[in-house]
Amino acid sequence: MGQRSGNYVLQPAGYKAFIPSQLPVNPTVDISGEMLALLSAADRALARLDGISYILPDADIFVVMYSMKEAVLSSQIEGTQSSLIDVLEFEAGRKQRQNADDVKEVTNYVDAMKFGLERLETFPLSSRLIRDIHSVLMDGTRGGHLAPGEFRSTQNWIGPPGASLAEARFVPPPADQVATMIGALENFIHAEDSLPPLIKCALIHYQFETIHPFLDGNGRVGRLLITFFLCWLDILERPLLYLSYYLKRQRNEYYELLSAVREKDDYEEWIRFFLTGVIEVSKQATTTARQIFELQERDTKRTLSAGITSPHIVSLLRILFKEPVISIPRVRDQLGVTYQTASNLVSRLAELGILKELTGSPRYRLYSYEEYLRIIEEGTQLTGSF
Repeated sequence: MGQRSGNYVLQPAGYKAFIPSQLPVNPTVDISGEMLALLSAADRALARLDGISYILPDADIFVVMYSMKEAVLSSQIEGTQSSLIDVLEFEAGRKQRQNADDVKEVTNYVDAMKFGLERLETFPLSSRLIRDIHSVLMDGTRGGHLAPGEFRSTQNWIGPPGASLAEARFVPPPADQVATMIGALENFIHAEDSLPPLIKCALIHYQFETIHPFLDGNGRVGRLLITFFLCWLDILERPLLYLSYYLKRQRNEYYELLSAVREKDDYEEWIRFFLTGVIEVSKQATTTARQIFELQERDTKRTLSAGITSPHIVSLLRILFKEPVISIPRVRDQLGVTYQTASNLVSRLAELGILKELTGSPRYRLYSYEEYLRIIEEGTQLTGSF
């Protein structure tokens, strides 16, 4: 263990807590060789992703669903057993039985994301905003009793389920140091320096996770900060970079590399991993956006070729890209038409195979936009334990 990242310090109660050094890293991060090549590739991939928001006919459609996908994936990293289709069915009014708490955590994540992005338009990225985001994230969830919106006042730790403090894999700094450390992190976020933004973003995420300032929800807030930081700097016009798709698949390596910074001072390996994720996720999101655009064009042409001349059909297709699981009453309300007109439109799309009925019930039917869901839900399917 070196001195650059910090040290484990024995506490009066007999355990050792990690006290991280303040950022910036000293000596500074080595940005040469492979690191420099990765940084250049990540900048290019991120620029292409941001650029696609300008050429899509309706980029907001993509943002809505992609942010929901991120909410599902980030929550799954923490063990939440809820898929994208679970959340969409919940929002469409279908009752959840076994995983209602999991779905609530995902929908709160979406709300926290929206809240944070809206606040960043008039409010700086700060410890105050971080606490407010956490409050929205935890409201009404299983962890809602664990001081939502407040930095912790007791010691926490990371380890296997049921592990005691003595059995912990990692013990963050004591509670009485959290506010000071978050304040120092806020100063680093706002500091004018020569660090490339993606390098700085990787360091911010590491430092936040190491401080672990809340009793619950640290991982989710830390991943939200990645997107918030890039949007706050106007590097992204829209919130399109979400690393949870990458981090879920590389979950063990993700945690191991965060630990390696603390244990071996290996900031560089963590940053290389982070930049690789930016490249991979940016490329994947760009491809997904193109697929959605092509599907939108293809299905619009299919409806016209089938002789569906209703002036509402284009509006309905647009709605389906935001709400790919939907009911006839919802279509009625969204389009401002009669129930019969909404039913006829949905029936025609079902006949074309664009929509599929989910419930098998004559009442309270839900329909899904299957081809669109196939594209957007990649990586969100539940595969058992994480």
